[in-house]
Amino acid sequence: MSEEFEIPYKIFKSSQDQAWQAVLQVMQHYELELKNYEAGVIKTRWIDNTLELNFADSFGRSDAVKAAKFRLIINVVKGFSSRREVSKVTVFKRQLVQQDFLHGWREIPTDGITEQTILYRINRIIKIDNQLKRIEKKESDKLEADI
Repeated sequence: MSEEFEIPYKIFKSSQDQAWQAVLQVMQHYELELKNYEAGVIKTRWIDNTLELNFADSFGRSDAVKAAKFRLIINVVKGFSSRREVSKVTVFKRQLVQQDFLHGWREIPTDGITEQTILYRINRIIKIDNQLKRIEKKESDKLEADI
């Protein structure tokens, strides 16, 4: 890994519970190996992406790989900003490739697209959830005022 490598993260204006539920909703499309709320960790099983990697590399300079797999590790951490609870979500993608039978698996840097896509989806779920809560609160306040 290079020194300038940075694990993608985003800080959400939400509780840890809300962020955790949003992460679970996004990750339902992946086969999970570990899901631990207390530690704030979600880890997927190894996912084969040989075809996708070879397709993407066919437009670049790289040779085709014999096999490729990746795993996602997501951390959800509770924090505070200006006395308000916030959640920091980090998404780490570990990408391994195997060029041939003689060489074993080696780790390569990712393009960051998967990580940013997951963070975007989590953000959208939290924003929609917050908007629904505001609408429900307005409706309940309106009903209380009518009574």
